[in-house]
Amino acid sequence: MNAETPHAAAPPLMQPAGAPPPLRRRLLRHLRPLLLLALLAGAALGGEWWWKVGRFQESTDNAYLAGDIAPLAARIEGDVAEILVADNQQVTAGQVLIRLEQQDWRARRDSAAASLAAAEATHTTILAQRQQQLATIAAGEASIRQAEAERVRATQDAVRYDTLAVGGVGARQAAERALADQRKAEAALAAAQANLTAARAALPVLEAQAAGAESQVTAARAALALAESSLAYTEIRAPFDGVVGNRAAQIGQHVRPGQALIAVARPPEQHWLVANFKETQLARMRPGQPVTVTLDVTGAELHAHIDSLSPATGALFSLLPPENATGNFTRIVQRVPVKIRFDDPEAAAAQLRPGLSAVAEVDTRDDPAAPRGVWAVAAATLGLRP
Repeated sequence: MNAETPHAAAPPLMQPAGAPPPLRRRLLRHLRPLLLLALLAGAALGGEWWWKVGRFQESTDNAYLAGDIAPLAARIEGDVAEILVADNQQVTAGQVLIRLEQQDWRARRDSAAASLAAAEATHTTILAQRQQQLATIAAGEASIRQAEAERVRATQDAVRYDTLAVGGVGARQAAERALADQRKAEAALAAAQANLTAARAALPVLEAQAAGAESQVTAARAALALAESSLAYTEIRAPFDGVVGNRAAQIGQHVRPGQALIAVARPPEQHWLVANFKETQLARMRPGQPVTVTLDVTGAELHAHIDSLSPATGALFSLLPPENATGNFTRIVQRVPVKIRFDDPEAAAAQLRPGLSAVAEVDTRDDPAAPRGVWAVAAATLGLRP
């Protein structure tokens, strides 16, 4: 039998000459100019936005929230008696956070107060003695005047009785008695003068004792002030309004001066952002320029502004600042910390915590209020902005 021959493939259908092209090809042919026009318009819009806005936007993801945190340490030695706050509790300035045992320090305060009272009593006694000595000096001066008057009278009597005795009118015995009275008056005057000299010599001694007693009073007052300060240090208080954290103190724990016990952070609305920009990004940055901050924790965008720029790079404030003159110089781009304040920190207080990461973008245009979005820039360029 003859083998069956396979059927030959049917020839492709040939499109009749003059027939219209397929619909897809016709659409592409008509849409190609529109697509090209759209690409050119998009490129023009993008270029316009970059030229007017984009090249003035400086951003960095090396940004962290910062805030004042005060670690509080013991200033005296003692045992922890009370812890009056809980972890992460809101506190006010001056509020007692931790109290140490006060018995020993109160006794020292009372001892210093007693020492001050004794020093003041000694000083008062010496001042009284000085006043008494001044009175003694005044009495001695009066005694000298009295003795001088008595000496003058006795001298005149002695001269008078001696003249009478020589003339034979008076008795010699009366003349001799008058002479003895004169000598007694002179001796009394000498004694009064000696007593006055001794009284005056004792006055500087009392004054020196008074000065010493006064210095002892001053020292006792200083000791009392120190004792009162030490007693006050048994209460560790909040230095400002904020939130407590990092509590390391425990009831009954024996602490020493300088030992950290607790920390107080300022409220979230007082936090700020530190963004470390490259030195190549700082040419147009100025305080007051607007900043858009995106928090990593929530992705929320917050409005802020530049507060100030650091006076030096962050490397120079490190523990081991670089020394480029040692011969191992390596040129790298440095970063400068920029302090950024939030425009409305109270609205974002629940999201602000020191140490959180963020992205900061600074608008360095001369007119930050100018349109920023792509369509807004295009509308402004076409004069469509109201």
